[in-house]
Amino acid sequence: MPIPLLEYAPSTQNSRISGYEVPSDEQPRVFSTDNLLSPSEIDNLIEAAYRQIFFHAFAADREKFLESQLRSGQITVRDFIGGLCLSNTFTNSFYNLNSNYRFVTHCVQKVLGRDVYSDAEKIAWSIVVATKGRAGFINDLLNSNEYLENFGDNIVPFQRRRVLPSGTSELPFNIQSPRYNEYYRGKLGFPKISYSVAKRSATPVAQKPKAGDPALFVDMAQSMGYWGNQPQSISALNLDYENLVPRR
Repeated sequence: MPIPLLEYAPSTQNSRISGYEVPSDEQPRVFSTDNLLSPSEIDNLIEAAYRQIFFHAFAADREKFLESQLRSGQITVRDFIGGLCLSNTFTNSFYNLNSNYRFVTHCVQKVLGRDVYSDAEKIAWSIVVATKGRAGFINDLLNSNEYLENFGDNIVPFQRRRVLPSGTSELPFNIQSPRYNEYYRGKLGFPKISYSVAKRSATPVAQKPKAGDPALFVDMAQSMGYWGNQPQSISALNLDYENLVPRR
């Protein structure tokens, strides 16, 4: 008998706050089959679905059978998203390379379009994965009221309320949660990038030396290597003390 989804308290996030949306270049484009008029538009919708679930789909990652069903109207966009989440590419790239907690974070971000509320939500959905399996977990996400209210059957999921009215924006989910965690990045030998940038300081304009200032010639004078007459070194054995002592 599967364990029901545990209750967790939703936290305040941008996706849960309704506000006035100011159109800008950062706003996500909504792809829906409700307003498709040409085959090129359905191609753009399919590419948007791949970007949302896979971030990038190579030729070997594409699901041709699901694409043909979506083009012919046999399945909805929600069914297409569910098929991508249960595909071999998503299984090998996300499910097999991460723990249940991280897999839950991936799916909530990509399917529901928001970040997980807390560790309590991760634990609750991880129990669903353990009891109902991966397919049962994906079906519960797609059949949830949150998904149906925001995307329905015909809209491709997207990161909701990423841009705030103040102009600031959240990081994309593919940057917040990369495909491989630290363990698998080290195991696969991913390159470690170290940034060593020399610290630079800016001198105020008022403090910069002007033309004719001696400070401009200090470096040139020091580069000449002239240090004046060196002191003579005379040994005490070479001194004539009888002639040097004054007569009285």
